[in-house]
Amino acid sequence: MTPKIWGTATAVPPHVVTQEEAVDFARSLFSRSLPETERLLGAFHNAGIQRRHLVRPPDWYATPRTFPERNEIYRTTALDLAEEAGRGAIQAAGIDPSRLGGIVLVSSTGLSTPSLDSVLVQRLGLSRNVGRLPIWGLGCSGGAAGLAHAASWVRGNEEPALLIAVEVCSVTFLREDRRPANLIATALFADGAAAAVVGPEGEGPALLNHHSHLFEDTQDVMGWSLEEEGLGVIFSKSIPGLVREVAPAVTAAAARRADLEPSDLFHFLLHPGGAKVLTAFADALELEPGRLDLPRRVLRDYGNMSSATVLFVLHRLLSHSPPSDEPGILMSLGPGFSAEAVLFRW
Repeated sequence: MTPKIWGTATAVPPHVVTQEEAVDFARSLFSRSLPETERLLGAFHNAGIQRRHLVRPPDWYATPRTFPERNEIYRTTALDLAEEAGRGAIQAAGIDPSRLGGIVLVSSTGLSTPSLDSVLVQRLGLSRNVGRLPIWGLGCSGGAAGLAHAASWVRGNEEPALLIAVEVCSVTFLREDRRPANLIATALFADGAAAAVVGPEGEGPALLNHHSHLFEDTQDVMGWSLEEEGLGVIFSKSIPGLVREVAPAVTAAAARRADLEPSDLFHFLLHPGGAKVLTAFADALELEPGRLDLPRRVLRDYGNMSSATVLFVLHRLLSHSPPSDEPGILMSLGPGFSAEAVLFRW
C-alpha cells in the first residue's frame, strides 16, 4: 500500500510587508547599535523575497514585548492559521473530518501545552479517538518530516491522516537583540500554515518513501537559544556552503530508498530557505535553469515560513501542474543540522 496525498491547502495572516518596508524597519532599529547595519541590509535585496505575511503590523514588533506576551500571540494566531489550512485540506480531499485517523502537527516558533493539535481536533470536528503526534524543534525541516510521519501513520493504520505545519516566525523577533543573525532573520522569515491530507488510496501524488540524515557536530548551525526575551535565532552564514557539501549525497541516499537514481528525479520541491540556499542546491545537484522555479516563486511571494514553506511549494505544484507520473523529491534542511526528504511520484 502506497500512501497518496488527497488534498492540500495553505493559509497566511492578513498583514503584508514588502521587502522595502522590511528594510526600513530593520534600519530604524539596528542602525544606531550595529555598525555593520548598512552592509547587512544587502541581505534583504539579495533574499529573493518581494513580500511576506505577518500576524501583526510592523509597528507591533518595534515595541518591547515579553516572552509570555509574544508566545500568547503565537498560540492564538497559530491556532487560527492551522485551522484555516487544515479545514482547506480536508475540503480539498473531499473527506468527512471524522474519518481521519491521525493528526500530525508541526511547529517550532512557540510553546503550547496542551499542544495545538488537541484544540484543532475539536475545532475541525475530528474524532476524539484520533491519534495525535505533535512535533516541535525540527524548524525548517519539519514540513518534510511531518509528511513522512503522516505517510507512516497511513501505512501502519490504513487510515487517512492530516498533517498541519504552522509557524509564526515573526513573534520570535527579539527587539533588543542586536546580533547580525537577528537582522538577517528579519530579512527572511514570515508567518503561515500549510496542510495535507494523506490517505491509503486515491489519485493524488504517491508517497514512495522517506529519508532522514543527521550531520554530526553541527548543533550550532541553526536553532534557538533561550534568552530573557524569548527564543533567539541561531542562523549560521555557513548554511549555503553546507548545502553544496551535503546535498548530492543526501539526494542520492534518499533516491535509493525509493529504488531510484538521482538522475531519475524530475520534481525538486526544495525548502526555499533563501535565494543563496536555492542557488547552492541548484549548483550542487547540477540542476538545469528553471528546475527550482516553484520554490523560488514561493520564496518571492511568502518568504521563509520555516516548516510550512516546503508544503507551500507542494501545494503550488499540485495546483498548477497536471500529473506526469514522474518521480520527485521534497526536501528540507533544519536544526540538528539535519535533512528530511520524501520521495514521491506525480
